[in-house]
Amino acid sequence: MSRPILVFDSGIGGLSVLAEIRKSLPHSDYCYLFDNARLPYGELEEQVLISGCVELVCDLVARTNAMIVVVACNTASTVVLPALRAHLTVPVVGVVPAIKPAALMSKSKRIGLLATPGTVKRHYTHELISQFADDCHVELFGCSELVMMAEQKVATGMLDMHRLAQLLAPVVAAQLDVLVLGCTHFPMIKAELQQVLGAGVKLMDSGAAIAKRVVTLLTQQNLIVEEHRVTDEREAVRESVMQAFYTKVGISEGLTTTLIDCGFSTIERITTTN
Repeated sequence: MSRPILVFDSGIGGLSVLAEIRKSLPHSDYCYLFDNARLPYGELEEQVLISGCVELVCDLVARTNAMIVVVACNTASTVVLPALRAHLTVPVVGVVPAIKPAALMSKSKRIGLLATPGTVKRHYTHELISQFADDCHVELFGCSELVMMAEQKVATGMLDMHRLAQLLAPVVAAQLDVLVLGCTHFPMIKAELQQVLGAGVKLMDSGAAIAKRVVTLLTQQNLIVEEHRVTDEREAVRESVMQAFYTKVGISEGLTTTLIDCGFSTIERITTTN
């Protein structure tokens, strides 16, 4: 196994980011760390979030010799990045809500941000809006329940569309033409969100932008993994090594199946003191 790319989230949302990175770097090795024992992050106090994330991520970086860390969680990105960067020597990439491209795309200049309550209320989010969407009317919607609905969909294959419509009623009423998905869990239920909101609302997330940033940083540091080919007549491309780590005691059969389907050959629980 070569030095992996470590993708970190509170739950399964970061899989949407990992998928975007793999499109650009299909032959790299990956570690996916999800702190599902403390899900959802949007309801944790900041210091609790910081101490737990720093311990988990730093321990796994040391164990796997990861070459870069991607914090694929909007809530953690707004709180934990400075502490992680202070403790690590490898690059750390966070998630930035796609406010700027949403403002540029909007024709009606009515856009929205759908995120956890923690992301919605933080000063950083409001700075982004002031800097990049000053010419737009911006509606903010905080909802942790959608995080758990995305987790449930992956675990069981089911999603309560009636409840989803109830939760999205304020978004529908706002008459937006662009909605920023400010939580990496939300692309996991993008089809269902689009079904409720209708084709007139463009949904935007940060996955592709994160992947581009990862490629840039690894290229600058000469860490891009080249294609390793087997010298037989088929010249088969080397397969990525995929490892998943979680923190909760026991995960569902549905989640295990999803991880296997994503290509993970190792699925292991790790413990934390925080």
